[in-house]
Amino acid sequence: MTKLTYKKASIAVAVLLISSSFTNAVHAADEHNVVPGLTAVGKPLGLHGIDPLAFINIGNRISGSASFTETYDNVAYYFSSEDNKNAFKKNPSKYVPQNGGFCTFGVSVGKKFDGNPKFAAVKNGKLYVFLNEDIFKLFQKDQDGTIVKASQQWQKIEHAAALSL
Repeated sequence: MTKLTYKKASIAVAVLLISSSFTNAVHAADEHNVVPGLTAVGKPLGLHGIDPLAFINIGNRISGSASFTETYDNVAYYFSSEDNKNAFKKNPSKYVPQNGGFCTFGVSVGKKFDGNPKFAAVKNGKLYVFLNEDIFKLFQKDQDGTIVKASQQWQKIEHAAALSL
């Protein structure tokens, strides 16, 4: 192989590796609905900064604080108190929003829309978020059916980039 051909091949491999890394990063980022940017712990923020434990336990949308941050599955969550943060650490899967924090109704139809905690429900101890009020009202008409469909679809789309759906 000549020096020029070797150099071209090396560049092609480097481009392929970089684009592959970027694609994997995009897919990984799309497994969780997070706000743009990073938190002080270097991870993106989930649930728009709302304390998931307070939401599930007392049904109140309390904003968390960066002072009480805990990371789970490469997503940072804010809590309103050290006690809530510690309870989350003991059993995080109990408190994270379902379907990666994406709109549950959207997931039920194979899409990844923003899950806004202003429009959310706790059903059987699990937190479900929705895109907006209209979508939340659709969910209320068939909660159990939507949750079942979302669970089935999530298995298919969890690792897919949102823009590819």
